[in-house]
Amino acid sequence: MNFESKKTGLGSFRHRTVEICGLTKTQLIEKLQQSFIMMNEYGEKLLDDDRFMTSEIKYSLQTVELSVGDLGFPEGATMTRIFAKAKELGLELCPLELGPYLRLEYLDQPEGYSGDSFNQNQAPSGSITVASEVLTEDDDFPKGFYLRKINGVLWLRGYRCDHLHVWNSDDHFIFCQK
Repeated sequence: MNFESKKTGLGSFRHRTVEICGLTKTQLIEKLQQSFIMMNEYGEKLLDDDRFMTSEIKYSLQTVELSVGDLGFPEGATMTRIFAKAKELGLELCPLELGPYLRLEYLDQPEGYSGDSFNQNQAPSGSITVASEVLTEDDDFPKGFYLRKINGVLWLRGYRCDHLHVWNSDDHFIFCQK
């Protein structure tokens, strides 16, 4: 994975090139297990769902990592507003399969805070959410993946939220570039 940091009028952000390797869903899950990637129940539920599809064709994606504040929301914003602003800036939502491939490639993610003062219903410290289309509007079903590193352990986790949830200005998202 190649990446570079840039500073613009939007703030600083990171570009990455991520390789999608054309693995079947079963092969991708096996690769995550062989790489000692931990998952939560929501991440497993997303991978197990029949609507989670993988491409048989190898391809590369250009991604950009931005905070909600970088997108112009210093007070935070809902996912609808975040995704709309990203689209205005020429960014696209990522295919859902990007989450596992990004986790397999992004091995040097900085540590997130692992203390007990975790704010429930908020993105964890140091996490990066992969901006992707949701599989269902059902609020009890995971909306997508996020990456986290805690105590040296890499995680691919799923998350749930409703359309009213306000993401904090320092929450980070990954989008694809056109």
